[in-house]
Amino acid sequence: MANLNGFNANEVEPADDLEPIPAGKYVAVVTDSEMKPTKSGTGNYLQLTFQIIEGECANRLLWVRLNLDNPNGTAVEIARRELSSICHAVGVMVPTDSTDLHNLPCFIHVRVKRRSDTGELQNEVKGYSRRDATAQPIAASEVASSTPDASGSDAPPWKR
Repeated sequence: MANLNGFNANEVEPADDLEPIPAGKYVAVVTDSEMKPTKSGTGNYLQLTFQIIEGECANRLLWVRLNLDNPNGTAVEIARRELSSICHAVGVMVPTDSTDLHNLPCFIHVRVKRRSDTGELQNEVKGYSRRDATAQPIAASEVASSTPDASGSDAPPWKR
């Protein structure tokens, strides 16, 4: 049980029912990353949160899990190859920390698939590519603060 004293649903807009986004390529940035234990407890995966930053689906989030520490060698190899694709797409070839991949625009290739357990449609990131050869990386310091910049803009750092 949780104490909800002080919450009034009349003062808060209800959340939208989010349907999967259409399959396609979207400009996105990694906004969060975290190592988490696998369900079995025998390894760890890197979870990356991608935020779409342009177009009709701007601000939508998608998650990618990379089994970088797993007793299954094939799972690790697949995860390392996917991480390599992400590194190539954002232009960071030798990251020392997952935060080195944050806030660097790239294309994510999204598909829609049906879940085997519930039959519901869901999104899956199936590839990555460079946004363009002239894209400038966004400094982490520009994103570290969620307050508006000196110009008073509330725009995300990649739109400033």
